[in-house]
Amino acid sequence: MALRTVVLEGDEILTKKAREVAEITERTRLILDDMLETMRYYDGCGLAAPQVGILRRMFVAEHEDRVYELINPVILETGGEREEDEGCLSLPGMVGTVKRPQRVKIAGLDRYGQPVEYEAEDFLAKIFCHEYDHLDGILYRSKAKNFREIEAEAPEEEEGTE
Repeated sequence: MALRTVVLEGDEILTKKAREVAEITERTRLILDDMLETMRYYDGCGLAAPQVGILRRMFVAEHEDRVYELINPVILETGGEREEDEGCLSLPGMVGTVKRPQRVKIAGLDRYGQPVEYEAEDFLAKIFCHEYDHLDGILYRSKAKNFREIEAEAPEEEEGTE
């Protein structure tokens, strides 16, 4: 596994629609491994192939100690609605409030070409929708309101000081 360079906003690859993965090979699995390592290194919860310069329809996500890998994903159903802040590894230091479905059903292929289907709610649904948008060349900034820099946390005061 190897760290990949995360493509930042301004690179046109992030605005293009990714192509389907025609054949799942050992190289495909290596890319998924690299994407997972890169996502974890940068403390993300999802990473789409275009974010590492690969214009293919696949992403990785991790939530509650479970890893999800989806190749050629398709959103089958959505339901409900929630509005919440989100960020993106391709727009470091920024956050915005985005309206997303509360529930999503998504299907695709796993790393071995086997069909998988997931039903997700709340935070995981947001991750899936955010990464799916990347595959269509959509950055969350275009959907966000109150887009802003992340505020630095104030240092905690030491005990016993006035």
